[in-house]
Amino acid sequence: MLLLRSCCGLTRLSTRRLPVVPAVASCAVRLRSSSGEDRGSYQRAHGPGWRHAAAGLLAGTGAVLAYGLHHHKAEQEAAFPIFSQKEVTSHRSLEDGVWVTYKGGVYDITEFVAMHPGGDKILLAAGGALEPFWALYAVHNQEHVLEMLSAYKVGELNAEDLKEQKTIQTSDPYSSEPERHPMLRINNLKPFNAEPPPEILSDSFITPSAFFFKRNHLPVPQVDPASYQLQVEGLPGGPLTLSLEELKTRFPKHTVTATLQCAGNRRFEMNTVKQVKGLNWGIAAISNATWSGARLRDVLLAAGYGPDVARLACHVQFEGLDKDVTGTTYGASIPLNKAVSEEGDVLLAYEMNGADLPADHGYPVRVVVPGVVGARNVKWLGKIIVSADESSSHWQQNDYKGFSPGTDWDTVNFKSAPAIQELPVQSAITTPADGAVVDRSSEKLTVKGYAWSGGGREVVRVDVSLDGGETWQVAQMRSSEKGEAPEATLPPGRAWAWKLWEITAPLPPGAKELKIVCKAVDNSYNMQPDTVAPIWNLRGVLSNAWHRVNVVIREDESEE
Repeated sequence: MLLLRSCCGLTRLSTRRLPVVPAVASCAVRLRSSSGEDRGSYQRAHGPGWRHAAAGLLAGTGAVLAYGLHHHKAEQEAAFPIFSQKEVTSHRSLEDGVWVTYKGGVYDITEFVAMHPGGDKILLAAGGALEPFWALYAVHNQEHVLEMLSAYKVGELNAEDLKEQKTIQTSDPYSSEPERHPMLRINNLKPFNAEPPPEILSDSFITPSAFFFKRNHLPVPQVDPASYQLQVEGLPGGPLTLSLEELKTRFPKHTVTATLQCAGNRRFEMNTVKQVKGLNWGIAAISNATWSGARLRDVLLAAGYGPDVARLACHVQFEGLDKDVTGTTYGASIPLNKAVSEEGDVLLAYEMNGADLPADHGYPVRVVVPGVVGARNVKWLGKIIVSADESSSHWQQNDYKGFSPGTDWDTVNFKSAPAIQELPVQSAITTPADGAVVDRSSEKLTVKGYAWSGGGREVVRVDVSLDGGETWQVAQMRSSEKGEAPEATLPPGRAWAWKLWEITAPLPPGAKELKIVCKAVDNSYNMQPDTVAPIWNLRGVLSNAWHRVNVVIREDESEE
């Protein structure tokens, strides 16, 4: 059942002559002189159109890949000038131009670097090859990215330098990845992102760690637990350094059952309305586990947190130990009041489902922020910073935000929207699958699924319809394994775990098809919207419309 949605191969770039805009080749010859006047002419000629076009080529996520997909459409074939590696290397700054190479081609990305907030990191590739960056961000090995890059081609690398470049073997940063269960449905291989078959989710209230959805932004780091150190900064007591053993012995161990959900869960449904940018998650980028570790509140108090800090700081930032080729780590932040609240239940977790954290889930320590989007639950935790500011991380500032359906990649301003924290109410049907066939002789059909709401809001009802929403029935819900007593009722605002639900109903007489729909309601009476279109957004996040599954009823042959 392994499903591999592999990316388009990069080799296409080397098997065809890339088209360019008419002025590029001639501009490339002028640029060789590095004269300010000629560079200015070149940039004016190719001005605002590519201010955001190359965003995502090196940035590490798909969030900004689409900024310039409409611009610089190639118009004709052209012969390119030949450059030496020495000439390419001389273009390593905004003053001299920023050039890179890829599979023998030479590309000028000067103006993009000047405009992009992560340009200082991209400058580390200036004058060199893109291959090491794309070895890390293999998600970019796709046709639309190659087309985008082709618009900025200004020449070819000479044969001698190309041969020498090919002799340099770039190590694969993903060579030490952990083993994964073969039943996981892979959305991206490098970095690894996968979800379980949906029907597995409703089998267990606690998702087995092997089937818990995997969402990695970078290679899984190899962390030695004996030398592991957690840094805590930004508090009056000065920096605090904790070993794994100190984290386990100095602070009481707490256990929380909490559901984590990716912001892009159910993104595929938004793609059916209009194509979005991001991994094509199904309905299973959500899972439930028991997490154990020290409370973040306890650690911050030990590091000097107090009322004076609360008057100055607003956020707690987290940095992971997973890094890209520039040394930039994954990062995120949450509001300080969530981090220090006794009711917030934020953990520095070192156990998952009663065992050490698996490598894919943040070994040896991760943050677990119940009720909050998965992106803030930073894995392989290396640093905690109490700050007046949000994390400056790309994933906090320029990704994981929601926008109006009318906002596109030409008009989007990531600074105008808040970072996603708590998620909206959600439910989905795990069985039967869309397109399933049931025999009339079965007489009854059992429908199963999950329901959850962010911010600790408890799901109080799941409505299920077999006729597309004309009539409704209330599903039975459970908050424990079958046969076990439900977990003790938590105070309002601390319902961190999902509920599994099911309903068994007779097959309607005469019906040839069932249009099954589910929708959940939480204790604030938040309800799921009925359709996807009004909540569509260019990143495909926050997808929580009614979930719909169509089932065919097959009549018995004896009755036909």
